[in-house]
Amino acid sequence: MANTTSSSYSFDQDFSIDEIIVDAYERIGLVGTAGHQLKTARRSLNILFQEWGNRGIHFWEVGNTNINIIEGSATNVDATDEGMGVYTFYRNSVDSAAAAAASPQATTTPVTNIYGITDILNVTYRQNYNTTSQSDIGLTKVARDAYAATANKASLGTPSQYWVQRFIDKVTITIYPLPNSTAADNYLNVYYVKRIQDVGAYSNATDTPYRFIPPMISGLSYYLSMKFAPQRTQELKLLYEDEFARALSEDGSAASTYITPKTYYPNI
Repeated sequence: MANTTSSSYSFDQDFSIDEIIVDAYERIGLVGTAGHQLKTARRSLNILFQEWGNRGIHFWEVGNTNINIIEGSATNVDATDEGMGVYTFYRNSVDSAAAAAASPQATTTPVTNIYGITDILNVTYRQNYNTTSQSDIGLTKVARDAYAATANKASLGTPSQYWVQRFIDKVTITIYPLPNSTAADNYLNVYYVKRIQDVGAYSNATDTPYRFIPPMISGLSYYLSMKFAPQRTQELKLLYEDEFARALSEDGSAASTYITPKTYYPNI
């Protein structure tokens, strides 16, 4: 008789937090966890996700949106930003009523308000949006020193540069020059990366794709070993880094690779 398969691809979404914790504890030889052990494991899993964010690996959280701009200023600016071309993305929707009202509105469905942004990847100036003559002009990302050295930050023109600031509660984009009348009613097209969602309830699934289930389990077991099985910490760290490297090499989207010889002139 032929083998019967599950015809299912939902393991990563059905694999709940409590099962993840149990599997991680089993790897360090601890079976039958108590309440405080579940709680500390959930806390460690949240910390693990933040460590992943520090590695910059969560490609599945990359999003895209358009923000409308107006002449001489920016829309939906933070009250403390003085209107100098600053667009503010708040960490979450409950920081304050003002934050919820001020967060930039997306003009592409289905997103309305955008929260949880951790960094801005790139920004383009988009003209004639949603028409057959739509065109994008890439903006150059500059450092704080370069923006600070700009003589007249209120000058008008077609935006060509942007500066990103990352705060505890928000991320801001400051554009330069400010949009003139020709640039008015056009858009900034923004690619951003969001934080991995918190673990939450034990019945939840995680905000990670199936590719990262192996390093998630091995990473959690490594974290837990520091508390409950320190004699195995080094072993589990090696396993975690090995599985993480494999997942990372498979993540993202492959692109063409071009190798150019490096020219070296030692006497010039």
